Parts: sequence; C-alpha cells; structure tokens
Amino acid sequence: MSEQANNGAVAPAQPTGPQFSVEKIYVKDVSFESPKAPAVFNEQGQPQLNMNLNQRVQRLGDNVFEVVLGVTLTCTAGEGDGNTIYVAEVQQAGVFALAGFESNVADALLGTQCPNVLYPYARQMISDLIQAGGFAPFLLQPINFDALYAESLRQRDQQGEQRNDLSSNSETAGNA
Repeated sequence: MSEQANNGAVAPAQPTGPQFSVEKIYVKDVSFESPKAPAVFNEQGQPQLNMNLNQRVQRLGDNVFEVVLGVTLTCTAGEGDGNTIYVAEVQQAGVFALAGFESNVADALLGTQCPNVLYPYARQMISDLIQAGGFAPFLLQPINFDALYAESLRQRDQQGEQRNDLSSNSETAGNA
C-alpha cells in the first residue's frame, strides 16, 4: 500500500554517518610581478626558486569551513631582493562541509584533504601566471599534505610540552 501512495517511487535514503563535501572552489586572490621585465629576459644564469605554502581555516557555520591555501613562488637570480625575476602568488579557496566527525578527525580533514583538493587548482594557476609572464612553463611538484599535517601536530605537541615546562619551572621558582 505504501508503494501505491508514493506512486511507485522509492524514497531516497537519508545519508547516515559522517559527511564531507566540497561546496565551492574559487580563487580568493592572485598576483604576478616581474619587476625587472623586460630586461630580465636577456639575463643568463641559474634561477633560484623559493616556495612558501600556508593555509588558513575559517569556520563559516556549524559544519561549514572556508579553507584558503596560499602558494607564493619567488624566482631570483643571484643574491638579494633586488634580483627578483618574478613572484607568483595564489590564494586558492574552497568551502567545505564536514558533519558527524569527531573534532580531531575534522581537524585532520581540514589540514590534509581540503588542501589536497585545492592544490591542483593553485598549481595550475601558478603555472598559467608564470607562462603568461613570458617565462617557460613551470609545474609545481605534488605535495604530501598528510606529512605536513603530521609535522605541524608534532610541532604543536612540542610547543605544548615547552609551555608546560616553563609553567612548572615558574611555579617552582615562585614557591622557593
């Protein structure tokens, strides 16, 4: 009888358990500078590349987060700031929904899976910027965000231990 009441349609099952979804991916900020162009195109020598990677997480709602992956690639020739060939900077962002996860698991997802989703977009944008700036195409190598997250946890634990040592030393000194 219930099948006839639903006109033969089967009601979709409600999702159960933890849920992770990508709601939106977008470029938040992008910049390219080549301060010595066009003279830099005639220079010889081996360029040096320096990559800076950072991540910010902002809670937008109960189970919704914005993750911004920042990638800055600086190419220099020789020593000093005056020898900058180019700087390419991308702030690739995404809105992610996480529901039903314990806080430590959600933290790990925000620190590993979200940047894994965003990195290919940032990598492509950096490559496009460099090529549009008149330089040879350049692809950033893959990054192991799981290893970076594990290292950040290790550093947090180490800093926490140092703080505990300092507070116990100050309590001991205060009681003497």
